[in-house]
Amino acid sequence: MESRLLPLTARPSARRRAAPASPPQRADHAGTLPGQTGPAGAPLAALRGVGVRLGATPVLRAVDLEVGAGQAVGLVGANGSGKTTLLRVLATLLPPTSGSGTVLGASLDSRARFAVRTAIALLGHAPALYPKLTLDENLALVARLLGERPGRATQALEVAGLAGARRRRAAHCSQGMLRRAELARALLTKPRLLLLDEAHAGLDPAASGLVELLVGEVRGRGGAAVLVSHEPRRLRPLVERTVELADGRLQPAEEAGHAR
Repeated sequence: MESRLLPLTARPSARRRAAPASPPQRADHAGTLPGQTGPAGAPLAALRGVGVRLGATPVLRAVDLEVGAGQAVGLVGANGSGKTTLLRVLATLLPPTSGSGTVLGASLDSRARFAVRTAIALLGHAPALYPKLTLDENLALVARLLGERPGRATQALEVAGLAGARRRRAAHCSQGMLRRAELARALLTKPRLLLLDEAHAGLDPAASGLVELLVGEVRGRGGAAVLVSHEPRRLRPLVERTVELADGRLQPAEEAGHAR
């Protein structure tokens, strides 16, 4: 039975504890399904001493991070500190040059990482929408790929406040509208791991509840979220803890002077 998309006015609390994820119905060779965790109690994402070099430049240095089921973690740092690089590692798109890690039960250096990508939603700086398609067509395509009924795409756009613009081509939409459409797509795909780069970028205050709704739904299903933001005050109510990247190293934000 498909989950119901809640209206923005419902705004579930992003701090609520999630129920344990349902056990997998059949196992693959590693004992888990794509998008499921490994052994009971294992974090959905775990990095151990991860380093990334781009050419001769070290971007991440000995990063340790764990994100468990039902958790949301905030990530802050100066421009160029490696936040987007870290999200790409968590999305299994960028293999580390040192260290190790697992995401949704798949090792970052194994072929199993390709299978879990369908359970990961990464919203980056640039919109990942087909510019010549309408917003409705963009999401309807995703719905078809997921085997969802077409009405789910329209419903997701309505939740995102885009019902009146759903027949507008993506190329003719404002940055804020495109961001809403991408959040609507994430509602539609129901990811186990949500990665938001600049979570509130392009969104007016009235749309802040959409981020809260999405994070709450992911956590409520036993998933996890990592949110990057340059606005700690907007980020803080959505997450359990905040970490900062400085000089490629990860540390609690309180140690970096973000406790205010």
